[in-house]
Amino acid sequence: MAFGAKKVGHVVSGIGGNGMGQILAAMAAALLIRLFSGPGPASLPEDETCEENDSVNGDDAPPSAGKVLPVTITWRNITCSLSDKHSKSVRFLLKDVSGEAKPGRLLAVMGPSGSGKTTLLNVLASQILASPRLALSGLLEFNGKPSSTKAYKFAYVRQEDLFFSQLTVRETLSLAAELQLPEISSIEERDEYVNNLLFKLGLVSCADSIIGDAKVRGISGGEKKRLSLGCELIASPSVIFADEPTTGLDAFQAEKVMETLRLLAQDGHTVICSIHQPRGSVYGKFDDIVLLTEGTLVYAGPARDQPLEYFSRFGYQCPDHVNPAEFLADLISIDYSSSDSVYSSKKRIDALVEAFSTQSSAVLYATPLTGKTGPKQGMKFGKKIAAKRKGGWWKQFWLLLKRAWMQASRDGPTNKVRTRMSIASAIIFGSVFWRMGRSQTSILDRMGLLQVTAINTAMAALTKTVGVFPKERAIVDRERAKGSYALGPYLLSKLIAEIPVGAAFPLMFGAVLYPMARLHPTFSRFGKFCGIVTVESFAASAMGLTVGSMVPTTEAAMALGPSLMTVFIVFGGYYVTADNTPIIFRWIPRSSLIRWAFQGLCINEFTGLKFDCQNSFDIQTGEQALYRYSLGGTCIRDTVIAQSRILLFWYSTTYLLLEKNKPKYLLLKAPASEQIEPKLKLEPLLETDQPPPLKQVEQNQQVESTPVDQTEPFILEGAK
Repeated sequence: MAFGAKKVGHVVSGIGGNGMGQILAAMAAALLIRLFSGPGPASLPEDETCEENDSVNGDDAPPSAGKVLPVTITWRNITCSLSDKHSKSVRFLLKDVSGEAKPGRLLAVMGPSGSGKTTLLNVLASQILASPRLALSGLLEFNGKPSSTKAYKFAYVRQEDLFFSQLTVRETLSLAAELQLPEISSIEERDEYVNNLLFKLGLVSCADSIIGDAKVRGISGGEKKRLSLGCELIASPSVIFADEPTTGLDAFQAEKVMETLRLLAQDGHTVICSIHQPRGSVYGKFDDIVLLTEGTLVYAGPARDQPLEYFSRFGYQCPDHVNPAEFLADLISIDYSSSDSVYSSKKRIDALVEAFSTQSSAVLYATPLTGKTGPKQGMKFGKKIAAKRKGGWWKQFWLLLKRAWMQASRDGPTNKVRTRMSIASAIIFGSVFWRMGRSQTSILDRMGLLQVTAINTAMAALTKTVGVFPKERAIVDRERAKGSYALGPYLLSKLIAEIPVGAAFPLMFGAVLYPMARLHPTFSRFGKFCGIVTVESFAASAMGLTVGSMVPTTEAAMALGPSLMTVFIVFGGYYVTADNTPIIFRWIPRSSLIRWAFQGLCINEFTGLKFDCQNSFDIQTGEQALYRYSLGGTCIRDTVIAQSRILLFWYSTTYLLLEKNKPKYLLLKAPASEQIEPKLKLEPLLETDQPPPLKQVEQNQQVESTPVDQTEPFILEGAK
């Protein structure tokens, strides 16, 4: 590009400074070029998206918004193991699990806690986070062909409902539609699409209510879960994964969520959800069911009465007026109340697992794939849809700027707390340093006040950012994983949107403190005072973004951020001057936002001041005080430029960390040919057909299995 390395060098040299400052400026300039010139959301390789022109006809066009492309998912011999390098053992999270999910049907994955429900969902959605301790193998097919989730649209509704709390339900869906459906350019069409989605999800009554969070009351838990589903449904996905969608909801809200999933399945989506122990009415909504226990398959097939009939052949009858889901959960769970109960329940479960594995071909799904769309056509659609680029860089930027501004300006509780803290701290500092005079002792008093001003401003901005950004990062990671937008527009929009709100608090602080302490009494000096602390506040917020990008949780960020800031405080120019700093640590003052803010405030305050003198060695002018404490030899402009370089450095570092820390998912490896079981014949059941007979069992006699050691853990010894 035209803006080459030579021009970057001229820009960096024109900024001024040397040493560490030049390095920071160069890194920031390079990252800014990368940010503005970088590509949008990644698309699939050209060879995966291009189809032969003569094979494409009018019927093969990708479906428009709202139309669903049918996808059948088949998985065989899925095995996921977790190794422990200390005990040199392996624990199976999933072991030889097979099954199938079809469009138009709601498949529920049931089992006790720790049975592998979420792991199976993550495997099917290709969302298993990469780890050297994990091993994953098996076969996964979509419409009869091996592929991956990149080849079609899928939605994943996770257990945690994460949103921007100050947006309304309608605004959240509208922004998601603008980001994910750039082909809908008309505002009327987009509003109609969002209104239809609100009606389908039963969110019309709360459409204009804010979502809320722990600080502000908003919509209910069930409405949040349906909103999570709505955000995923914007792009009309073929497959919907829902990880325990009823967790934390009461019975009524849980049933409404499951009814929504059932209606979506009837619309042609392939819906797969994990659920722990549903009520009877919820169980009746399932079309198919997969039962897991300790990672092994106990049953996979039609739901409702068929599982009860299947287990009754082994002597396990579901009592009348008992929730079938509770009966199945008790049947496949291990009772740890006593050693005898552990032995008997493990013996029962092992027998059921063995029985199903030998007779799995007898368990048939109830309905065939509807419609005339063949596997080849479906895969072609999916590739074209997945490869479609989202809106342009600037469109993404304006939409994200709009969202960031609404979130920042509407956050009343946080803004009120920050306002009160700014005014309260200014009153406290102003009372301690009340109307300082021009005596010799006032020199150190003024420096002390300016130092605590720099520290207070930086810490307030840092703690606010690290307390919020880790949660926001989780939302951004999910949206970027869907290809909604690129990282560059997000960071730039966040910086610009927070300027008006972020600048208000340093201005309040300065407006109260400045007259109380009777600092240099000119309006221009007051303006420079507020400008320096405002730039410092933005630099500290940028540092908070970097800290939030480095660690996974808010708690870790709150521990790391103040610790790093303490180092910058020590080398902030008040406790240790730059001249007395050891050589190996002299880079720290140059990169300390506290030091540059403190030095700028001191230059602004002391330049032109005259102090009372009683002895010949007393300091007579402010310039003498600056040179005595190693703060002279520069101007306010240089300190502001240095803080701006630091701000750009932290934003650039945040960009690199977010790019580097993108979730990496484990690839599914095909098992050895001898380990692959014959493909299950999942044919439709006709009304006149009967399932093949199972092994004959005497009346009321339970299937026996080989004894198992009660104390033997479920591990493979010696595995590495």
